Amino acid sequence: MPVDDGASGAGRRRSSTLTAMTEPTLQSRYDVVVIGGGHNGLTAAAYLSQAGLSVLVLERLGATGGAAISQELFEGLPARFSPYAHLLGLFPERISKELALDVQLRTRRTASYAPAIRGGRHSGLLVERNPTQITEDSFRAMTGSGREYDAYRAFQGHLADLADVVAPSLLEPLVDRAEMERRTNPTTWRNVVEEPIGRLVEQQLEDDIVRGLAASNAVYGTFTDLHSPDLDQNRTFLTMVLGDAGNGWQVPIGGMGAVTAALERTVHAHGGEVVTRAFVTRMQSTGTAARVAFRTGGTEQAVECDWVLSNVAPWVLRLMLGENPGPRPEGSVLKIDMLLDRLPRLRAGVSPPMAFAGTVHFGTHYEQLQQAFLEAQEGFIPEVPPGVLFCHSLTDPSVLGTLAMEGKHAFSFLGFHAPARLFSGHVDVQRDEIVLRILDSINTHLEEPIESLVSLDANGNPCLLARAPQDVESTLAMPGGHMFHGPLSWPWHEGDEPPATPAERWGVATDIPNVLLCGAGAVRGGGVSGVGGHNAAMAVLEATGRSVPAAT
Repeated sequence: MPVDDGASGAGRRRSSTLTAMTEPTLQSRYDVVVIGGGHNGLTAAAYLSQAGLSVLVLERLGATGGAAISQELFEGLPARFSPYAHLLGLFPERISKELALDVQLRTRRTASYAPAIRGGRHSGLLVERNPTQITEDSFRAMTGSGREYDAYRAFQGHLADLADVVAPSLLEPLVDRAEMERRTNPTTWRNVVEEPIGRLVEQQLEDDIVRGLAASNAVYGTFTDLHSPDLDQNRTFLTMVLGDAGNGWQVPIGGMGAVTAALERTVHAHGGEVVTRAFVTRMQSTGTAARVAFRTGGTEQAVECDWVLSNVAPWVLRLMLGENPGPRPEGSVLKIDMLLDRLPRLRAGVSPPMAFAGTVHFGTHYEQLQQAFLEAQEGFIPEVPPGVLFCHSLTDPSVLGTLAMEGKHAFSFLGFHAPARLFSGHVDVQRDEIVLRILDSINTHLEEPIESLVSLDANGNPCLLARAPQDVESTLAMPGGHMFHGPLSWPWHEGDEPPATPAERWGVATDIPNVLLCGAGAVRGGGVSGVGGHNAAMAVLEATGRSVPAAT
């Protein structure tokens, strides 16, 4: 049980965000200190403060949220972008209910659109979120028959069945691998868990565009071959499949920052404390008690606690502990945000509001994905960099502010197979080069160059901002710019021995008993899900004999 030295208790806790500018006066001891105020850290803090524990969240940046934020990126223009994470798919409704989060989500009417050139003619494959005859007709026009549509529906159906098995376990103690296999269709288990996902895609789908549409789920933020024996691509693929379950990938109204704001309000409502611009310099633990030192406002401070929850990458946590962190993870995402004067017109003639309402694929045909990986593996920027384009302002015009009346739209591109190694030593030059190639790839399918549609900010500068993995690392302290903090794990217990502690049962354990992972580095981390934060909180509550308060 945590020691109550009289400093704990909601009556003695403040309920406002503290920053370095206010020179916060803190308690000397807390039940829990959360390092990192990203959405997972706030989720953990919300649950624990709601349960009556004294909680302090330390955030390095000037505001909470980490990758789940909204920002006005361009001078003098009110458009709010989600510059890192931008969709919610894995965030369980149960967390929203238990924490009484005031967040509105909206489902995109289009799932995906993949433009193509076949027989010298521009066309494209349109997939609706809830498929109608329009989707089936699009498959027929693209592939020449209904066979591929039937194969694609069967492919998606098997994956949905797997998601139905795995998803309910994400907010429970880890299920043993053998038990999860028992619950799953044997063929699906073999295809997704035991064999490279490239084999499944090639066996069940024939068309190059359809194959690429499916395979893209395996390379979000993960630089690996579709046939790699280490199956990193399979774990990424399963994470994306889980995100697509239920209502699918949704747009939070107001941007990703709305999610963070709702979580922080809940932390404050239950007496939790949040300090921003707090740079943690050292963390020490005996296994039952810990001391966290941090710098804020030019002064050094330290607090004692019973539990430390780490919402930073495991690699960074090892540095804080004074350990050798090992090889740095390598991210593989290039992100471009841009504000356009209007929606581009596609050469295929498809309705722009219909096509751009979903995930638009460029350079992601199956052979293109494989070729891009081989080129990047050799250290070359791919000739046709693959990636996906989003226009969330079609689903949520509120992010544009008054610009919505002018017909402007916010676009974001997420590039695949852009590993940090490609930008080593020459970030600016290499970043500019890959952006030009991405724009060229997009322009192949547009009636006019996308550059001609880019808005200008108040200073006359183009509203286009690109980030390489190194840019993400320098801003968010994600090592290597890795969006998952490192390679993902299977969402079940993989060890030979059964979990022995609450932290092990919930998949949040480190080598130190009272230091837990609560972010993307946890067993069921990755994406904006809140799952890592929830599970770390549950491990603490279980270890201290407390229960989760009923939803209000």
